[in-house]
Amino acid sequence: MTELALLLIAAYLIGSISFAIVISRLYGLPDPRGHGSGNPGATNVLRTGRKSAAAITLLGDALKGAVAVLLARWAAEAWGLPGYVPYLAALAVFLGHLFPVFFGFKGGKGVATALGVLLALNLWLGLACAATWLLMFAITRVSSLSALVAAGLAPLYGYWLVGGATESASLFVLSAIVLARHHGNIRRLLRGEENLFR
Repeated sequence: MTELALLLIAAYLIGSISFAIVISRLYGLPDPRGHGSGNPGATNVLRTGRKSAAAITLLGDALKGAVAVLLARWAAEAWGLPGYVPYLAALAVFLGHLFPVFFGFKGGKGVATALGVLLALNLWLGLACAATWLLMFAITRVSSLSALVAAGLAPLYGYWLVGGATESASLFVLSAIVLARHHGNIRRLLRGEENLFR
């Protein structure tokens, strides 16, 4: 369907806006891809010492995920598209963040965008994942481990709160991609070398 294709392309383009890079340029900060972990995300922006820049990056990355899903929900209702379309748009905006066409297809790990997506898809699903991240971070002080646990549980929360084959499959794919993007963190965690936030 032409409408569905246009919607998914729009979601991907929204996801391709890298707030870490845009905000860093506006603040006159180093390119987040060239220092620290090399990841264009809020955590790497925070390593520059500018908490406000990191907060705006985090908010922007989450909001773009939510906006794409809400736009897809509105369009699905207006154009008579299937109810699972917002879940496909969620994957599209997420992939846009990971592989942004505007920045050489080199994006972030997607945790903030995934959270925005989950909150827009189902408020309770997003809150469950956010609560999981906060609880794990309070216990371990390791951001990556907290994200991995929250991502791993997201499909289970989704199956319980949302149901639906396409919806559950979309959440499983999103979760699997988040885990795969954190392969370096997983190796460091296994070696006991992952950084703590104090």
